[in-house]
Amino acid sequence: MTEHWTPHEGQRRAVEYLVSHQFAGLFADVGVGKTSSVLAAFSILKKRGFANRMLLIAPLRVCHLVWPYEIEKWIEFRHLRIEVLHGAKKDAALAREADIYVINPDGLDWLLGATTRTDSRGRGMVTIDLRKFKALGFDLLTIDELSAFKTTNTNRFKTIKHILPTFKRRWGLTATPAANGLEGLFGQVYCLDQGRTFGPYITHYRQKYFISGYNGFGWELRKGAEEEIYERMRPIVLRLAADDYVDMPDLVERVLRFDLPSEARRVYDALADDMIAAINDQVVVASNAAAASVKLRQVCNGGVYADEETPPALRKRVIRAEGREWVPLHDEKTDLLDNLVEELQGSPLLVAYDFHHDLARIQAWHLKRFKVELPYIGAGVSAKRSAELEAAWNRGELPVLAGAPASIGHGLNLQHAGNHVCWYGMTWNREFLDQFNGRVRRQGSKHHTVFVHYILARDTIDEVIYAALKGKARVQDALLEALRNRMSS
Repeated sequence: MTEHWTPHEGQRRAVEYLVSHQFAGLFADVGVGKTSSVLAAFSILKKRGFANRMLLIAPLRVCHLVWPYEIEKWIEFRHLRIEVLHGAKKDAALAREADIYVINPDGLDWLLGATTRTDSRGRGMVTIDLRKFKALGFDLLTIDELSAFKTTNTNRFKTIKHILPTFKRRWGLTATPAANGLEGLFGQVYCLDQGRTFGPYITHYRQKYFISGYNGFGWELRKGAEEEIYERMRPIVLRLAADDYVDMPDLVERVLRFDLPSEARRVYDALADDMIAAINDQVVVASNAAAASVKLRQVCNGGVYADEETPPALRKRVIRAEGREWVPLHDEKTDLLDNLVEELQGSPLLVAYDFHHDLARIQAWHLKRFKVELPYIGAGVSAKRSAELEAAWNRGELPVLAGAPASIGHGLNLQHAGNHVCWYGMTWNREFLDQFNGRVRRQGSKHHTVFVHYILARDTIDEVIYAALKGKARVQDALLEALRNRMSS
């Protein structure tokens, strides 16, 4: 249904900010209305002759589900022509005349004719066909989910660096700029201003604001660096907090704890002991520490992928799923999930899962309880199927919808039916957490409160991650609050 776009005060500020800034970051909470604000600003600039053609980079599902939908929905933007550069017909889409061309980050290699080679020092070097790209006539770059470019040693960042100077205007949108710490701000801000704020090199950024972490792994903020970073960013970033402009549901968190069964506890403790021993011997490196963390999380969830180190007794129970073998250890989380569904008495529940064997256990439980296959959005699920499930959820037809945070964290509006979210498996990634919860807690919800339920194994890495996420939230919240305060001063 087409309707007139009536912006709230925050959106009016966003439009004014984007129109008046060549390089701008819009750090706005989920549900504030970033998409329509960009369309309004672009329409104004296009009408005035200051912009002609936009290249818009966004997560794949956002490309298909959000931007075309927003143009179709609002009468004020129906004049804009949009093409999605994805799939078998992307060459034909690029050849058609349009105002906005939407592409996901992984599609940039195709668009830019990028090739990668390794130099004499083993570093990946990316080259593109810059002349061909310039001929396409893009003069405005918008990156929806700017945090996709926070890591500067990736090919996608190296690729986009080549084309940044070709745009007259560069805008970046995100609700979670510092979900996992302030180090990731450098790449995002560089995409906007090419180093004017923090300099041209991330090494200099780290040296100025950080110190090396424990055993040389990672980076920690030096004293006083937070405020300096915020101050440097303020001229090019507009912060919009949802609570200031839209009626958002309250957020209530609830932790459901359980004790690991004896067998699973033995497996868990053995893995944890091996990890601690490696740390004490100072032979642990980032890769094997991460691998150990992954295994510990799997045990907490109820299963573990089989490998050469799996004891023979456990290998007797191996199950094959999605081309991989895994060993079931317990059903504690699935049982608590069942209890929660029973408690909700039909109120829809969005469930976050992590591993394929998590999904397999949830699928088996769902089939037993509801006698139908589990609807889920994850790897291999098409944009069309995702849209169908989104519509079914919002009509209240799905008592349970499962989703992988990496797949469901952007582009879906799930606020119209349910107000309960369950984290079956924990994630270290604060951005995944916020974005996933934000599918339900957003503008337009008929509910006054959104409940987020965390299922945690007691005295395990589950509780460590939960505490760490709270810490990361404090870092990001401090950044966003500082930017917010600047606007009111």
